[in-house]
Amino acid sequence: MDPRYRRKPPKRPLRLSWADERVRGIVWQILVVGAIGSVIWWLWSNTVHNLEVRRIATGFGFLNREAGLPIAESLIEYDPTHTYFRALLVGVLNTLKVAVVGIVLATILGTLIGIARLSKNYLVAKLSAFYVEVIRDLPLLLQLLFWYTILQGLPGPRQALQPIEGVFLSNRGMKMPALVWENAHTAAMVAFVAGIVLTWLYARQARAKQMADGQPRKVWPAAVALMAGLPVLTWQVMGAPWEIDWPALRGFNFRGGMNISPEYAALLIGLVTYTAGFIAEVVRAGILSVNQGQWEAAQALGLRHGSVLRLIVMPQALRVIIPPMTSNYLNLTKNSSLAVAIGYQDIVSIANTTLNQTGQAIEGIAIIMAVYLSISLSISLFMNWYNAKIALVER
Repeated sequence: MDPRYRRKPPKRPLRLSWADERVRGIVWQILVVGAIGSVIWWLWSNTVHNLEVRRIATGFGFLNREAGLPIAESLIEYDPTHTYFRALLVGVLNTLKVAVVGIVLATILGTLIGIARLSKNYLVAKLSAFYVEVIRDLPLLLQLLFWYTILQGLPGPRQALQPIEGVFLSNRGMKMPALVWENAHTAAMVAFVAGIVLTWLYARQARAKQMADGQPRKVWPAAVALMAGLPVLTWQVMGAPWEIDWPALRGFNFRGGMNISPEYAALLIGLVTYTAGFIAEVVRAGILSVNQGQWEAAQALGLRHGSVLRLIVMPQALRVIIPPMTSNYLNLTKNSSLAVAIGYQDIVSIANTTLNQTGQAIEGIAIIMAVYLSISLSISLFMNWYNAKIALVER
């Protein structure tokens, strides 16, 4: 019989009797929700009462007060006369600076090590396995302290190491030349982002036309023109400014250029090397999940080993790699809170100082929780979208 013409069984009327499973389900749900609500109400009322007894102010009004909090490094302009809100914003940006750069570098390093573990070269495979086993078994905090001690052991500014011209390594950090940023560079950056979007749209259209007529179309000429030519042209039109700020020793420290502090470097190196050990195992497991027949069929067609890995194996392995990779990204982001142990001023460090100065402990902890929750949910949403995009579509 056609399913469209099947008659649905009539619904039984709801009886106010404990023998009816629907009534029991409704009653138990009401009891559970009521119990959870009661616990939340008790916690809230008890907290408010204790704060009133101790005459502790509540609310987020303190965010508009002058912070008086010195911060060593920030991505935006900041000085102690700014508000607590701006100080916390600096902490959020410092956390993102570690998390975003760390995720990119850990993905690259972990992928290379994971592939190296499957190498036919005995030495490369064993060294990669040794790295994974050692790094994953050492506590992350211990690794951060190790790297921070190493960087603090570098000579002072006057005896700074100079591996290449214009780059200095000392216990104050790494000084390097920096481009003096102007409006022309901002416009060129916007043009570069626009070039990426336009290249993606052109590649999508080219694939659609190839599926329609079977004729392949080259995408790289348009990509070069849009991603390289368009920014350079924009930069040229706006005067083509090119001024380099070189670091130079002035007194007891360097002036000018760009500085990477020992705290940031130690935190980044520790997070990247630690997380890369876990990502390497995820990548290795994903590659091994692809049937060996895929390798044999590709090699029978004359494809090189690198081409087989890049064009055939990795696209299939990504469906296994992406879900656990998301967990590693989240772990790296949350592990960045250990920055307080080596003096890097992220959101945890600045929020802790803020709540110690203002006494707004509940608000300070709530801000930290909201920041990490927002970052983690953003990473999860993006990775879930990407995972759905590359998933196999059943017909």
